[in-house]
Amino acid sequence: MHELGITESIVNIASDKAKEAQASEITKINLVVGELSGFVPDCIEFYFDFLSKDSIAEGAILHFELTPVQLRCRDCSATFQPQDTIWTCPKCHSQNVEIAGGRELYIESIEVE
Repeated sequence: MHELGITESIVNIASDKAKEAQASEITKINLVVGELSGFVPDCIEFYFDFLSKDSIAEGAILHFELTPVQLRCRDCSATFQPQDTIWTCPKCHSQNVEIAGGRELYIESIEVE
C-alpha cells in the first residue's frame, strides 16, 4: 500500500513541474523503477488513475522503465548483475558484495502540451 503515497508524490511533482513550464496538460510521465524498489507498476497505475482525476495529469500515460539489480564487489570493485539468486562476483568469486542499483524510483521525464 506504500504505492499510494508514492503515486501521490508523482502526481504532485509532475503537476508542479508542468505548471512551471506553463503547460496545460501532462501527456506522459516516464518513470524509472528498480527491480528491488518494492514498487509494483500496476499498483502505481491504479492509484494514478484515481489521484490524477480533475488535475493537469488526468489521462496521462505512465511509462515504466524497469532497471535490473546491479551489484558491486567490495573486494575487486567489479559491477555486475546477479544471475538468479547467486550474488557472487564473476571476476573474483567473492560474496562480499553491495547493492549498487535496482532500488530506485524516480521521474525521468514528463511530456506536456
